[in-house]
Amino acid sequence: MHDHEQTTSETSSQPVSPPGDHSKMKHDQHANHSEKSGHSNHLDHSGHVQKFRRLFWIMLIIAAPVIAFSEMFSMFLGYQLPDGIFVGLISPVLGTVMFFWGGWPFLDGARYEIGARKPGMMLLISLAISVAFFASLGSSVGLLDGALDFWWELALLIVIMLLGHWIEMRSLAQTTSALDSLAALLPDEAEVVRGEEIHKISPSALEVGDIVVVRPGARVPADGLIISGSASMDESMITGESQTIMKSSGETVVAGTIATDSAIRVEITAVGDSTTLAGIQKMVAEAQTSSSRAQLLADRAAGWLFWFALVAAMVTFTVWSLIGNVDDGVVRAITVLVIACPHALGLAIPLVVAISTERAARGGVLIKDRLALESMRAVDTILFDKTGTLTKGHPEVISVVASLGQDKNYVLSLAAAAEKDSEHPLAKAIVHAAHESSSSALVATDFKSAPAEGVSALVDGALVQVGGPHMLTSINQSELSIADQWRLEGSIILHVAIDGQVVAAIQLADAIREESSQAVLDLHEIGRQVVMITGDAEAVASTVAKELGIDRYFAGVRPEDKAAKVKELQSEGRIVAMVGDGVNDAPALAQADVGIAIGAGTDVAIASAGVILASSDPRSVLSVITLSKKSYQKMKQNLWWAAGYNLISVPLAAGVLAPVGFILPMSVGAILMSLSTLLVALNAQLLRRLDIAPSSNEVQ
Repeated sequence: MHDHEQTTSETSSQPVSPPGDHSKMKHDQHANHSEKSGHSNHLDHSGHVQKFRRLFWIMLIIAAPVIAFSEMFSMFLGYQLPDGIFVGLISPVLGTVMFFWGGWPFLDGARYEIGARKPGMMLLISLAISVAFFASLGSSVGLLDGALDFWWELALLIVIMLLGHWIEMRSLAQTTSALDSLAALLPDEAEVVRGEEIHKISPSALEVGDIVVVRPGARVPADGLIISGSASMDESMITGESQTIMKSSGETVVAGTIATDSAIRVEITAVGDSTTLAGIQKMVAEAQTSSSRAQLLADRAAGWLFWFALVAAMVTFTVWSLIGNVDDGVVRAITVLVIACPHALGLAIPLVVAISTERAARGGVLIKDRLALESMRAVDTILFDKTGTLTKGHPEVISVVASLGQDKNYVLSLAAAAEKDSEHPLAKAIVHAAHESSSSALVATDFKSAPAEGVSALVDGALVQVGGPHMLTSINQSELSIADQWRLEGSIILHVAIDGQVVAAIQLADAIREESSQAVLDLHEIGRQVVMITGDAEAVASTVAKELGIDRYFAGVRPEDKAAKVKELQSEGRIVAMVGDGVNDAPALAQADVGIAIGAGTDVAIASAGVILASSDPRSVLSVITLSKKSYQKMKQNLWWAAGYNLISVPLAAGVLAPVGFILPMSVGAILMSLSTLLVALNAQLLRRLDIAPSSNEVQ
């Protein structure tokens, strides 16, 4: 065990107050598209994807005969329907089935939008299919003009809208749960002391006051106080610290943390909802539900189009009635409402989302939340977690300084030989450094590990010791002078002694990723502010920030305070993207306007974010910004294409050119509708030319 030079203040993690129960979100049949995370907040999203996929294929099969046996469609294509009474019933019967079965999700969604007084896509679709249904039904039973036979239009609209909705949800499907991932950090079993015996029980069965044994490599089952033993604790999943922290009798430990090298006995002080882990769990849930809401672009366009179509239909009926053609007014008004069917609009956004998601995946970026992608273009502040994000998340040997005429490579080989049998992260770093330097491998015997001191072994006929201040005290030696400079940089400092004489000092630190500097430079070039947040001490944070050219940083930030720092930046009027990798980052990721998780990080961080960088390359943040700009551009273009069809066809269908003898035939409207849909699809395909791999980033 190493007694590291601690660069951060060793404040004990205290249990948080019990979180109150928080209610689960209601799905509301996909109607509420204005939620920040869109579909990603649904409890069983994958199930809805499957339902819509199944519903789409069923409706597609039913739609074929509805369209084929529609009288107006047959006239449009110029073929003759077979004679027979049952032929005329095929479209009405099957069309009715499609309206009530395939159209129900949209009708139910419209009910929600009416209740919320927020007309959107669902209400627009429902208006179109309802008018098409009742007009067609009236036409089929002889109550309305035969020109209002829209069964084929009804079937086509339902199928296209179901397709768009399926594509939309599939591209947004969230496969992991932040809350489940947090719970997974707890061990499956806890070893509780009962008298003279040790029993294995579920952590959920623990009570305050129980004594548990935590063995080397095992996780602490609940918050507690060490009453026996000492261990180097890996608290990275909670604190974000890359280096382990020495904990001994009388100090607190947190549920989910790992005793890396020694067994300890812990008295449980908090269980269930009172643990620190549960507190983070609550903060994730609160941040997800309290985040600002943004309307989807397509929904806003649909809301405008709804009022446009409704007003246009009313004006059409009124004008035609005033000039004495009430029957024509009814036909024209209904035609306007049906011709406003948002075929292209329903595909405009889903197609862009689906293609941009696919391009993102090829560039090492996973988009889980379309609103995160949409919002990224407006982000002006990038908040990076340090450990595991800008840095590699594990210690590396930075420098070796030898004294007494010793060769530093030889000394490093001695230290590596002594450390070879240790599982400590610092030991692994030293062994790796010796291997990388091509130092000759030496063999050690009589390996010993002393808690709070370090390790010792016989190597090459000499007693080799590697450790921190306690080891120096035990052999009555002083540290080398270089240690003062390293300490100012926030480094971990170990010394090597041969036969009781200090011969070298080893500097270790969490190494900065090679790509981090370029990432910061690129973000600065496009005018983004770069901020770093870390649980490390001021010295560590200052060193990293200075090396990378970061604008500002927050040091010594505890897990429960990271989300507050995001709020602080947001209170300055900044739009914040948070980039992190640990459990401790999850509340901040959820609180940020856009949460970006490093893919090599924990499942919790990944589940709390809207964007995941699978490559762990911070340069990919620029890729996300580029993709956001390009996809938003395509969304706007597609919406103009989709709306353009309506802006042209609706007035013509209403009869604005009737005084000059032109009224838009339904067949021409159908052609315009198809062309609009085709243009939207082709325009979205242009996104496939975009390469957002970090190596191909171009500053824009």
